Amino acid sequence: MDVFEAIRTKLEVREFSEKKVPDEVKLRVLEAARLTPSGLNSQHWRFILVEEREGLRRLAETSTTGRWISGADFAVIVLTNPRYRFHMIDAGRAIQDMQLTAWSYGVLSCIYTGVREDEMRRVFNIPGELSVTAVVGFGYPRRKVYGRKRRLPLEKIAFSESYGRRLRLLE
Repeated sequence: MDVFEAIRTKLEVREFSEKKVPDEVKLRVLEAARLTPSGLNSQHWRFILVEEREGLRRLAETSTTGRWISGADFAVIVLTNPRYRFHMIDAGRAIQDMQLTAWSYGVLSCIYTGVREDEMRRVFNIPGELSVTAVVGFGYPRRKVYGRKRRLPLEKIAFSESYGRRLRLLE
């Protein structure tokens, strides 16, 4: 799949079917995260694959915004080291690469960041020096996904040379 086309068409869902995602696809998703560049090549992020029903249930219980995760086929807990000022940027880059890789196999995903961190640390044995940055749920969609992305037009968000100056490329 063309990368731009993947970005243009990728949607997020929170309702997943019972269909299992093959292990090869899960490995590709994790490999995409591993291959993502990181600031100073620090590779400080760590990833916990959660695929057992009990683990997904526990993720839902330790979440403040992602109760839907219990219906995913699998999830990835994204951990970063906050001693790096850019840790959140690195997490976002890895998450986007995981999601685009999954999308190329017809696997959809969604992110949440609302967690009860102390409880999640205990349940998933997360070391103190790492921050729980996000959780990404993956699976095949429960129903056929159609839709258009509701995005502002480019001329409202991109400018030439200074803020507010019409984008030259659109003239």
